[in-house]
Amino acid sequence: MDPPGCAVLVVGCGNLLRADDGVGPILVRHLWERGMPDGLRLVDGGTAGMDVAFQMRGAERVVIVDASATGAAPGTIYRVPGAELAELPRLEGLHTHSFRWDHAIAFARWALADACPSDITVFLIEAANVAMGGDLSPEVTTAMEQVIDIVEADYISPLRPPSPSDPDDLTVQFTEDGYLRLSAALSAARFPAHVAVGAVRDDQLWLLPLLGPRSGRLLLKQRTTAGDRAVLVRELLDDVIPTGVRCAFWDNDHGALRIPLEQQK
Repeated sequence: MDPPGCAVLVVGCGNLLRADDGVGPILVRHLWERGMPDGLRLVDGGTAGMDVAFQMRGAERVVIVDASATGAAPGTIYRVPGAELAELPRLEGLHTHSFRWDHAIAFARWALADACPSDITVFLIEAANVAMGGDLSPEVTTAMEQVIDIVEADYISPLRPPSPSDPDDLTVQFTEDGYLRLSAALSAARFPAHVAVGAVRDDQLWLLPLLGPRSGRLLLKQRTTAGDRAVLVRELLDDVIPTGVRCAFWDNDHGALRIPLEQQK
């Protein structure tokens, strides 16, 4: 069966076992952690192989990310529109273990013919190290973050719904057992992925939403059937829990829910 169409398809090509060569699949994982708006499809081209070409069917825009080895400085970024890639490798002898960005486009043009998307952009990041078992180099990590910002701004952000308005009531409650309780309306408006990171600043607890699950972060667990949630903040507060109700406020400049820790009068 053909995959359903999508507005944006992002494909990360490369081998996760070879240090910087895995930048494409790693980038795709970071995008997934940021959240998946409707219309976005992410594909790990390192494991999908030739199926990448068929994933392109029905996609309005395609972004392919891979490592490169041109001799340029590590971390150099190339942005190449697919329309400029007229000369691509021959497909004879191609197998899944050697499947790269140029193979993906060439195979898609051959397999899909007129159904191959015309809006294809390739991002190449110059590798510093492709040895077995290594991590991404600092140069490639920095470049990957820059590409993520470009892809997010140019391709993914237009798919995201506008930020919801705050509910009328921003009242929260600290409990004796070290939890912070938020209403269903506040949780849905500001923490839709139910994951956050917290910090104490200027006698306030700052709670910042994340767009996807990440290990070691704060999980907003459902407390009631109505959707009210609770997040464990005992460690952030060094076991000094200011029990009671607080009136919080949303800081648009920092994207944080700020909660006074001192007793309000």
